[in-house]
Formats: sequence, structure tokens, C-alpha cells
Amino acid sequence: MPLHLIVDGYGADRGRLQDEGLVYRFLDGYPEKIGMTKMIAPQVYTYRGRVPEDWGISGFVLIAESHISVHTFPDRGYVNIDVFSCKSFEAAESVKHVKAAFGLSEVKVSTLERGWEHSTPREAYGGLVRERVSLTAGPSAGDD
Repeated sequence: MPLHLIVDGYGADRGRLQDEGLVYRFLDGYPEKIGMTKMIAPQVYTYRGRVPEDWGISGFVLIAESHISVHTFPDRGYVNIDVFSCKSFEAAESVKHVKAAFGLSEVKVSTLERGWEHSTPREAYGGLVRERVSLTAGPSAGDD
């Protein structure tokens, strides 16, 4: 069944949460570990806003199956990770990778099934992959 995995991680190692390189490496290698297909290099940015303790690292990677995002809050010891996929994957094993990467002492995990408009997971996956491939291929002849 297609799945949206949501991980709220607590008690994280502050040094890991403020490390852009770590977030990049996580997003670069994690898709393969959970059986997904990375489409582009991860995008990772440091955010500093009006509320000083809300700063952190945010990143995402597009996968053929959808996307994965990470948002860290070093001063709070908190990380939020979303894995949004139209392809089935093992959520419990995926969470183990997240816990190890960020040094988490506690996680709250939620999963949501997706793809209700498709009659089978295979159809949902095939349609999304075709859509993603056409997006990365660029405009075709005759497109405006």
C-alpha cells in the first residue's frame, strides 16, 4: 500500500541537527536504503527567522515515488521527517535509519495510506513514475 510516513524525532544530538552535510548525506543515501529511486541531488538549506530558537536545517529530495523532507530544530533537539511514497516500503525499518542518523532517543511515528483514487498500488506507482519522468525530461516538442 502506498504510504506517507511521518517521524517526529526528539532528544536528537544537537550537533547532528545543525550539520547541513549530515542532512545532505542522509537525503542522498536514505532513498536507496528504503528501496526508492532518487531523481535529483538533495536540496538543503539553513533557515534563520524571526524566532531565534526556530532556526534549523531543511532539506528535501525528489524521488520517483514522490519525496522525502527533513526539518531540524537544533535548539529544541527536534527533527521532523516525511517520506511520501506511492510505493510500499517497510516503515519500521525506515524509522530505524532515521533514529540512527540523527541520534534520536524518542520518536513518534504516524503513517497514512495514500493512493485511494487508484484501483491498485501498481497503477498508482506507474502513474506517478510516468509523471515524474516527464517532469525531468523537460518540455516536449510543441509545448508552450
